Amino acid sequence: MRYFIVFSYDGTAYHGWQYQPNALSVQQKLQEALSVLMQRSVCIVGAGRTDTGVHARMMAAHFDTADAVDPTRLTFKLNCLLPCDIAVSRVVPVAADAHARFSAMSRTYRYYISLDKDPFGSRYSTRLYYTPDFDKMNRAAALLPHYTDFGSFCKAHSDNKTNICHVSHARWESMGAERHYFEITADRFLRNMVRAIVGTLLDVGRGRLSLSQFEAVVRRGDRCTAGDSVPAQGLFLENIEYPFEV
Repeated sequence: MRYFIVFSYDGTAYHGWQYQPNALSVQQKLQEALSVLMQRSVCIVGAGRTDTGVHARMMAAHFDTADAVDPTRLTFKLNCLLPCDIAVSRVVPVAADAHARFSAMSRTYRYYISLDKDPFGSRYSTRLYYTPDFDKMNRAAALLPHYTDFGSFCKAHSDNKTNICHVSHARWESMGAERHYFEITADRFLRNMVRAIVGTLLDVGRGRLSLSQFEAVVRRGDRCTAGDSVPAQGLFLENIEYPFEV
């Protein structure tokens, strides 16, 4: 039988989602807890990768077992074993061919910024020391769904088979005068893509790039032409959509 685990985590202490032999990862902690409860070695498959320091309000992973489990009881026991920065919201039985990564129809990320000093938000947003032009950045962001090749925003020397992504939504939103976030939804994302897009949009917002120059960066497909990647702590994987209920 196949089950989905839906969970969230604070990525501050972890070197991303994916298991690494010499560094602590979210996948490692979840696999260890699940293996203890199942009394055997369990391998889980995640919906994707998040980089070091990146957070997730919703992440999904699947695992297989020969024996049926009680989803409510397993959720409770996992939360008892997992550290406080990883929380399981539910365990869901799914079809045998449901896949946490390949069945996902879309993923939504948000990047949070603050314009003032906030001792309670410094782990979950990036502080700016200037006020960017959000209207201009939104005009630039509106161009993204018109393109599919995002090589300009992909980490150099990544092992992607393709740079093609289909962006359906990209926009800056306000949470008040001092708090803002950039939200982007696509069928898939390249490594470091969101942080590179945000960094380039901020160049637009502070007058370093015009709208036509931003569009030229997207079209060129060269990472060297885009802006710097913003820090990891402001980035959250917010949601994953599947064609079935999880």
